[in-house]
Amino acid sequence: MPHFGLMSTEDSFKKPEGALLRARLHIRGGKRRLRQGKISAGIVTLYDAFIFALRWYLMAPEHQEELRVNEALDLTDEKAMIRALESSGILDSSFDLRAFDKLVDKAAYEEMPGFDYGPMLVQFESLMRRLEVMPFDEEALPPEDPSTF
Repeated sequence: MPHFGLMSTEDSFKKPEGALLRARLHIRGGKRRLRQGKISAGIVTLYDAFIFALRWYLMAPEHQEELRVNEALDLTDEKAMIRALESSGILDSSFDLRAFDKLVDKAAYEEMPGFDYGPMLVQFESLMRRLEVMPFDEEALPPEDPSTF
C-alpha cells in the first residue's frame, strides 16, 4: 500500500487535506531519516513535503482570495507552483529555493553522510510555517512504523 498505508496517494493529488497530510507525513519522515543519518533520503523526503505543501496552499479554499493564480495552473509542475506563490507574495527570498533545489539534485544521486543539514532544516521549517503546514501535532498523524526506510 502506498505510503505504508498511512494515507491515500490519490487524495494527496486531488484534495487539499490529502496534500497537507502528505506534506506533514513527509516532514516527519524526512526529519527522522536525517536524525538516523540517512541524509540524502531525508533531504529528498523533505523535498516531497515541500511540493505537497505548495499543492496544499494552492488548493486550500481559505487561501484563494490572496492568490493570483490562473485556473490553468498545473499542480504537478513545481516551478509553476513556485512562480504562482511568488507572484502572490507568499514565497519570497527568505528561503533559497535554488540552493535547496541543487541540494535535492545532489541528494538524489549521492549519499551525503557528512552534510550538516541543521541550517537547511531551520530554513525549511521556517518556510513550512509560512505555508501554514507547520507547526502540527505529530501525535495527530497516523502512527509511523520506524522500521520503514
